Amino acid sequence: MGRAWLPLLVFALLAAAPFAGLGEGYLLTILARAMIMGLAATSLWLLVGGAGLVSLGHAAMLGVGAYAVVALDDARVTEALVVAPVAMAAAAVFAVATGAVAVRTSGVHFIMITLAFGQMAFFTAASLAGYGGDDGYTLYGRNTLAGRRWLEDRLVFHYLCLGLLAAAVLGGRALLASRFGRVLRAARENPERVRAVGFSPAPYRLVAYAVAGGVAGLAGMLLANATEFVAPSFLAWQRSGDLLFMVILGGLGSLHGAVLGALAFVLLEEGLSHWTQHWRLVFGPLLVLAVLHLRGGLAGVPGQIARMVRRG
Repeated sequence: MGRAWLPLLVFALLAAAPFAGLGEGYLLTILARAMIMGLAATSLWLLVGGAGLVSLGHAAMLGVGAYAVVALDDARVTEALVVAPVAMAAAAVFAVATGAVAVRTSGVHFIMITLAFGQMAFFTAASLAGYGGDDGYTLYGRNTLAGRRWLEDRLVFHYLCLGLLAAAVLGGRALLASRFGRVLRAARENPERVRAVGFSPAPYRLVAYAVAGGVAGLAGMLLANATEFVAPSFLAWQRSGDLLFMVILGGLGSLHGAVLGALAFVLLEEGLSHWTQHWRLVFGPLLVLAVLHLRGGLAGVPGQIARMVRRG
């Protein structure tokens, strides 16, 4: 329980948010967007923190999931129980197709290959004239759930995002604690030794890449419903950079750090943008200072405080 109290506290606060004066207006919408980005950041953490693969094209999987919603919406298929699996499957297939090449590399080469694939996906989305091209596509409405428009209710959508985020974190923990996860982490630390004991890192990394892609596709489906609009910017490398920064800001040592990083990133960005029109001049240095001085990221702050208290 010593390590579990922080994520439990965060999820408890998110669950209580609608009853703490945030149930009306745009604040609950912002929290939903933060949790969706937390879901996407969690999927990226499985690669960065779990497999040691730093991807700069992860937003492509988010965008593929979002454009799956667009394609089905254009075909008048709006049932979330159909749309969500299709979005996850589409993103996972994209991940397998691109990851078959990418996971055979590492370091800077992996970063550049994922960036290239991400930009290819971005320009492909921009060329889809039938889905709005550069101008994007406005959905006819949010997806239905079991034939009813539950997702249009802010409260229902909030708890749906919260439940899926919690499931992703728990699922990620279970995956990393399994035999598969132990091999994946061992390959991150010393791939040559893993090969020496009879395991090939590439298949394990490819499966992790596909799982991360599927989770990111689910986040894309939720983001498309949250905004009711999808554009090629969903796949841009800048969004991939944001996701990577969320993971680093939260801390690479723990899975829930990705959630903390996403929440801090989105809420700080939103707060500063309402405070000044030059908010980026404040936002950038604050993030850089956080990364430089928060050892272990936001997830490591309680440990730093505890050490300071013990030292007197």
